[in-house]
Amino acid sequence: MVQVLKGRGALDNPEGRFARRTVEAVADGWYLEPPPESIATELRADTARTVITRNDSPDIPFEQSINPYRGCEHGCIYCYARPAHAYLDLSPGIDFETKIFYKLDAARLLRLELSQRGYHCRPLMLGANTDPYQPAERQLQVTRSILEVLLATRHPVSIITKGTLVLRDLDLLRELAALNLTRVYVSLTTLEPELKRQLEPRTAAPQARLRVIHELAAAGVPVGVMTAPIIPAINDAELEDLLAAAAAAGASRANYVLLRLPYEVADLFRAWLAQHYPERAAHVMSLVNQARAGRDNDPRFGSRMRGTGAWADLLRARFALACRRLHLSAERSSALATDQFLKPRGGGQLEFAL
Repeated sequence: MVQVLKGRGALDNPEGRFARRTVEAVADGWYLEPPPESIATELRADTARTVITRNDSPDIPFEQSINPYRGCEHGCIYCYARPAHAYLDLSPGIDFETKIFYKLDAARLLRLELSQRGYHCRPLMLGANTDPYQPAERQLQVTRSILEVLLATRHPVSIITKGTLVLRDLDLLRELAALNLTRVYVSLTTLEPELKRQLEPRTAAPQARLRVIHELAAAGVPVGVMTAPIIPAINDAELEDLLAAAAAAGASRANYVLLRLPYEVADLFRAWLAQHYPERAAHVMSLVNQARAGRDNDPRFGSRMRGTGAWADLLRARFALACRRLHLSAERSSALATDQFLKPRGGGQLEFAL
């Protein structure tokens, strides 16, 4: 059996696909230090020159996003952002969960970008890749500093998180919501605590996330649920229960994404399956391959989020039926206001963008 590191999702730390060298352990009879039971998290400053990322993907209902962090201590084994650590010459495995980069001086950089003459106000997404409310945010408050700028400039923003720390910023979110400038999606993958611990070791418990939905809705903040990823033969049977629990807590919108396994994530996920669900690993991957055009991952626009084939079609129909029954909106586009934007000027002043 592979040793499972305490509080970590990945079972290994494989080299990234751009690594120029590989290291292979060989038993040569010399003494070896016993492997650690856990690995501490390292926080590293990311000296990026900009904070806004833009995309033109037809699969994504937003054109620009901000990711306050690279890497994520939540340790979700399925995370499609893991391969990005390879660009840093780090592993998408344990490194992704333990070496966390934060956007240094994010608020100042954001003000500079918003003040540019050619900037056109469109809703921003926080947390498109890694969670903006992962544990490091409690100390660093990068996400909060970004929200403060967005509130001051009356800029629309959506948030995706599975962390309860979002409630810390309820004061800002309440003001943004009153101006129709924000919407929060809470990611809910399972209602079973043991499966949550295996899939997403350092995330909030399912009941804690439902409490987040309830408190956001009670405060007047529009909140939806993201049932993602849906994993065949692992959590797909919970789909209707997840949507019902979220609706009962106060969610008004819903979305889902089928499991994606790009690049190194495929091998990491296969190892996770072999460790935790060896008796059904082959069945799970067979269903994944059926929904992914015979591959572990299908990156094509139009199919990468929802999959294709009979199994994917059934999942799509189940989701639509449950949303109708629970009166959950499945609209992906945002209707947040963009006409209140105040462009920053030098010295921190604001002006109406004309």
